[in-house]
Amino acid sequence: MEEVFSKIYEYLVTYGFNLLAAVLIFIVGRWVASLVTTIIEGVMKKAGVEQTLVSFMHHIVFFGMMVFVIIASLNKLGVQTASIIAVLGAAGLAVGLALQGSLANFAAGVMLIIFKPFKVGDFVKTGGAEGIVLEIQIFNTALKTLDNSRVIIPNSKITEDKIINYSILKKRRVDLVFGISYDDDIATAKAALQDVVKKDKRILANPQPTIAVAELGDSSVNLVCRPWVKPADYWDVYFDVTEKGKIELEKKGCTIPFPQRDVHMYNTK
Repeated sequence: MEEVFSKIYEYLVTYGFNLLAAVLIFIVGRWVASLVTTIIEGVMKKAGVEQTLVSFMHHIVFFGMMVFVIIASLNKLGVQTASIIAVLGAAGLAVGLALQGSLANFAAGVMLIIFKPFKVGDFVKTGGAEGIVLEIQIFNTALKTLDNSRVIIPNSKITEDKIINYSILKKRRVDLVFGISYDDDIATAKAALQDVVKKDKRILANPQPTIAVAELGDSSVNLVCRPWVKPADYWDVYFDVTEKGKIELEKKGCTIPFPQRDVHMYNTK
């Protein structure tokens, strides 16, 4: 009987200390993982990194460290962890190969959040679509188009494509073309367009609008009218100045000609 109690005591001492050490490794490791992730989160916030990426990195770092803590705890209990590590490695490789497209989108999303070529609320053209940015997520970006449709674009397609941000510079030029007859007075036409531009309070005084002859076309003298506006006013000004410009030109006696051709017929007999 004494021998049995001696064996039990020996096992309790040996494995009890190992169990206690495993529990301590888990507790201390979890505390260290929380501390490290808190420090990383604080540094990223001070650097102005988007909250979406901060939260994502917080979870990735924490769970990544906890995997090593759990493996270390199991190893202290005498569990053979080499096979566990091998299985995790093989599983990670398989998942990586299966999700390589998603991983590319994730990497592109991180780049978009860090370098910020656009932000929520900007009007952009990229990835084969244009609209107002609604969300910048880890794997994709959502735009609202001018006809109020929601477009989801994979982030990898955005980083591979040209990005045009119409909002970031706070000023946008409206490019309009008005054609007048060759018989019309150019100075009169320019003055008419200048009046339209001056009356529109949404048009910025600086830079000054450009009104000039751009081309001597086949059927008309083409004038460009290029006022500057805030990005939010672009389309309203575009439509209004187009309409009012035509009306004002006609009031001043200018003609907006239709395309025409002169046909000469010869009698070969």
